[in-house]
Amino acid sequence: MPNSKWFPKFKKELPRVDGKVFVITGTTSGTGFVAAWVVAELGGEVLLLNRPSQRVADSLQRLKEIVPDGKFCDVACDLQDFESVRKAAAEIKSKYTKIYCLANNAGIMATPDEATKDGYDTQMQTNHLSHFLLTAELFPLLEAEAAANGDARIVSHSSLGRLHTVNNGLEEKYFGKNGGNLGGDSIKLMGGACYHRYFQTKLANSVFTYGLHEKLAARGSKVRSLCAHPGGSATNLANGLKHGCCADCLIGCLMPCFAQSPEDGTMGLLKCMVAPDAESGVLYGPKNSGTSGPAVPNPPKAYENDPKAVEMLWRTSEEATGIKFEP
Repeated sequence: MPNSKWFPKFKKELPRVDGKVFVITGTTSGTGFVAAWVVAELGGEVLLLNRPSQRVADSLQRLKEIVPDGKFCDVACDLQDFESVRKAAAEIKSKYTKIYCLANNAGIMATPDEATKDGYDTQMQTNHLSHFLLTAELFPLLEAEAAANGDARIVSHSSLGRLHTVNNGLEEKYFGKNGGNLGGDSIKLMGGACYHRYFQTKLANSVFTYGLHEKLAARGSKVRSLCAHPGGSATNLANGLKHGCCADCLIGCLMPCFAQSPEDGTMGLLKCMVAPDAESGVLYGPKNSGTSGPAVPNPPKAYENDPKAVEMLWRTSEEATGIKFEP
């Protein structure tokens, strides 16, 4: 595992967040786990949204060991099941009137061409559609926080994959009930149908961020819409992927040279979640979408904030989730 190069100094400069409530998806490992313990150390109350498993119990125990006085709350939420997402949102709304930050962090990568129980591609529903639904459901609580204290945040977690879509843009077919019929299971080093579907989801994350920012800014909302990318971070996201013996050997040899630690990879996410100077409508990560380095603004590509792409994403996401989201 690579050593953290920038994270220790970065963490010391983060502000206290005492009394603020943070909702984070995907916290059993990687960037979500790091974000959870750092926010708890800073005084925040952390709601951990994960699909029920032994990993959840184990990771919660580790979090409590790292931050003995931390405030953690486990909320069952399966992002491959819209009904589970609605139940998680309902549970949160029954216990809280305000939340400061929703971090849509969870994600899966290059999985087989399969449909969820709702009929959508597993990657698109996990990485974008369910986060769209969760954001819409919890938005009133974010608005309440912003109205009371002048700030609240919706953070999406994209990746370098957003820059590698085949046609440099979103394609509507990936947002429909086409799960299991989107190219098959071919996989090669950063290519093949499995990765193409993943790239679409990560572009959806950044397009959603920019579109949401414009909608919020148009009516003067104090809720910020931000996005992060982790660069090349040594997390569990790629565990289990098989590219072939030679490619897997090459990846194993090169990963320590190019990947940064999970802590360094979480700097963009944490900057969006708590840094006072994090700006709405900005994507933070290693410079020029590099694989490592401090979290700095990354200018959007034309296809990331294209109004037509935003319109398509919004329309298809509302159709899929069955919710009208007018922030």
